[in-house]
Amino acid sequence: DVPTIGCAKSRLVGAYDSEKLSEDRSSHTPLIWKEEEVGVVLRTQNKVKPVFVSIGHKIDISSAIKWILRLCPQYRLPETTRAADKIVNEILKSRTEYDLYEDS
Repeated sequence: DVPTIGCAKSRLVGAYDSEKLSEDRSSHTPLIWKEEEVGVVLRTQNKVKPVFVSIGHKIDISSAIKWILRLCPQYRLPETTRAADKIVNEILKSRTEYDLYEDS
């Protein structure tokens, strides 16, 4: 029963009108797939690539947009996503010291 939001760096499905998306923070436009709005394309910082936001559970799209903007005070990605990416990159970096293809 926890509200959830989807936020991705790249588009999985759908299309959007890039001309309706300004270069300004908080600018957004619908993401349409099979004639249905499945999310929005949202600019989280001025003049940066947008992110793709979708509703998950127990939240509407306008609330999802507000939350994503709150979670992106300085950078393009939400702080929660940035923290997870950092951990994964550290793990991957430590594993490159080993031959992952070598049989154990």
